[in-house]
Amino acid sequence: MNTNEPAKKQGAAMKPFLKLLHGTKPSYGLLAVAVALSMISTLVGLVIPMFTKNLVDGFSLASISRLQIAGIAGAFIAQTIAGGVSIYLLNYVGQKVVAGLRDRLWRKFLVLPVSYYNDNRTGESVSRMTNDTGIIKTLISEHLASLFTGIISIVGSISVLLYLNWKMTLVLFTVLPLSALILVPLGRQMYKISKGTQDETASFTATLSGVLSEIRLVKSSGAEEREYEAGRTGIMNLLSFGIREGKISAMISPLVSFVFMMLLVVIIGYGGMQVSSGALTAGELVAFILYLIQIVMPLTQLTQFFTQIQKAKGASERIIETLAEDEEIYEGVEVARGAKEAIVVEDLSFGYKTGEPVLSGLDFFMLPGQVTAIVGPSGGGKTTLFSLLERFYEPQSGVIRLGTKPVSTFSLRSWRKLIGYVSQESPLLSGTIADNLGYGLDREVSTQEMRRAAAMAYADGFIEELPDGYNTDVGERGVKLSGGQRQRIAIARALLRDPKILMLDEATSSLDSQSEAVVQKALSNLMQGRTTIVIAHRLATVVNADQIIFMEKGRITGRGTHEELLQKHELYREFAAQQLQMNTPELPGGSEEEGSAANGQNISSGRRSAHPRIGGSLLES
Repeated sequence: MNTNEPAKKQGAAMKPFLKLLHGTKPSYGLLAVAVALSMISTLVGLVIPMFTKNLVDGFSLASISRLQIAGIAGAFIAQTIAGGVSIYLLNYVGQKVVAGLRDRLWRKFLVLPVSYYNDNRTGESVSRMTNDTGIIKTLISEHLASLFTGIISIVGSISVLLYLNWKMTLVLFTVLPLSALILVPLGRQMYKISKGTQDETASFTATLSGVLSEIRLVKSSGAEEREYEAGRTGIMNLLSFGIREGKISAMISPLVSFVFMMLLVVIIGYGGMQVSSGALTAGELVAFILYLIQIVMPLTQLTQFFTQIQKAKGASERIIETLAEDEEIYEGVEVARGAKEAIVVEDLSFGYKTGEPVLSGLDFFMLPGQVTAIVGPSGGGKTTLFSLLERFYEPQSGVIRLGTKPVSTFSLRSWRKLIGYVSQESPLLSGTIADNLGYGLDREVSTQEMRRAAAMAYADGFIEELPDGYNTDVGERGVKLSGGQRQRIAIARALLRDPKILMLDEATSSLDSQSEAVVQKALSNLMQGRTTIVIAHRLATVVNADQIIFMEKGRITGRGTHEELLQKHELYREFAAQQLQMNTPELPGGSEEEGSAANGQNISSGRRSAHPRIGGSLLES
């Protein structure tokens, strides 16, 4: 067996870690100064035992000059200052490195495709950003200096000891290698445990994030006990890893103490005999003991360093894996915002997993300024089609074009700027209403423009009734607002984006009839002059669409107007028979216009209507 193989493996494992640190562009100059100051502090410490030896062997306080006292005091002060500055600089470099790592990770998380987040829990990503980078910071700021100073202290102390008495020094070499044979395997075990701890910490963080972000669902479902058990499992797993790590530490610390005490007993016993025989002076024996301390203490620090570096290697593996993930491709030509071209879908197929198609051979087109409705049974692939239009995923085959150009040739940012998306969830970020209205815009939004958009979205009324108006905090995910209010803010946000393509994903399906009527009137303002594609379960909302596409199990089985599909598509006819005979309640005391909105007509014909108070589109205002 090749004896160099473990060393080669260790070196190979360290390369990615060192490359990761290099990628953060640390200040090598400050790092060198910090290490140099630590080395100076250590070298000064090596002189002290020799001074003590001379003092014991014949110096008296009377024979020491003021200059010598000043020199000794200066050395102690220099050692203290050098040590303090070194610790500060190492901590500074460590903080800069971890900030650089977190910056790279954060940038990476924002450009990773949606498919990454389908396969990785949010809490695990949070753990990469916090726990794993923190371990690397601890290595640099608290343990890196011990590598250099420990080696200098050990090598320097052994060199002086060989000079003082080589026979006694050889006694040390009989014990130190034996302790290394035990400490190295323990370090490997610590690596495995720390890697498992980091994985379990990431999983536990993901569990906590998932439960706490959906605490209302947990409480309404009465699932507190179940989630407690799931969390407790994570806590007990972490406890198990912590106990195993404690066992390794419990072996390492007493072992180092045992080696130190054994060496101390041997040195004092053997050295006492040497002093009695005159082969060794009392001062040399005292110096030996002091140098022994300067060997054993750094040896303990080096053990902690190698333990921490095993942890850091485990943490860096996860970070490196994340940084190596494929990113979204943002490069491409800019889309001309004034272009009015049809959106063409040709032979489009897609599946989240190989061999499990969600969409198969879709073919249709959407003319500019017209409304296309996507209807059909749940699970037919309607929302997946929206995701492909947004370019959250790339088709496995087929192409989506704007006019004659594949949308994949456009830069992601310019393509997504063309799109306004309003979903049934209407997600809001924690912050004020004003923050959410202007979210994602690359320009400053004036108060007047914001109020105009809110008015067109029928959101101005409830916003102005709030104590803080547009500065009202919406809470995490907008929990302080009702569903209808969140929808109207989402519509106002879309108006401010002034999209050329509008995507509505069941935007009113979760609302009560009164909220739905108001939201549909707001949608009618939003849809004016835009190419609109609508997902709807209720046919009453889309009967006047320019074209209706019926999807079943990822395929298009019907396409045409409402009247055409009634004549030639059996399942659509069944849907219409079930739904359209039901009367949708009108707003209490509502006008004819409001009744029409409540019956869902504005979602398809709204592009031809004007806002009753403002008139025209936002661009015309």
